[in-house]
Amino acid sequence: MSEQQPQPEVVFDFAQQRDAVAAGLLPGERLVAVLDAVGTGTGFLGLTDARVLVQDRALVGGRSTLVSIPYGRIISVGFVADSDLGIEALSSSTIAISVSGAVHQVAFRGADKARYAHDTVLWHVLNG
Repeated sequence: MSEQQPQPEVVFDFAQQRDAVAAGLLPGERLVAVLDAVGTGTGFLGLTDARVLVQDRALVGGRSTLVSIPYGRIISVGFVADSDLGIEALSSSTIAISVSGAVHQVAFRGADKARYAHDTVLWHVLNG
């Protein structure tokens, strides 16, 4: 009998967001994190082993959408800073994910969450 590898804990801010993303996973897809977003528009950023999910609540009429972005479609990921990019950018609490024809910006509750999201997305883009 083979020993099964333990699954790492899912990083999340709110169980309701985690459960909503988990309910929509594809067969075999593993949830990595669900991080709450702040500000107008974005509700959360979900990370799986296959894609990024961005909840956008800024649609007309109070509607929202959940955008799935496969890591292979991501052109770049970076930090958004109010000043010239330098070492200060690494302490930004907002990231930008670029895909063909769109840039998704997500602001988090602190630079540590933004850094975690950035580094996770970048790792999957580089190693995908």
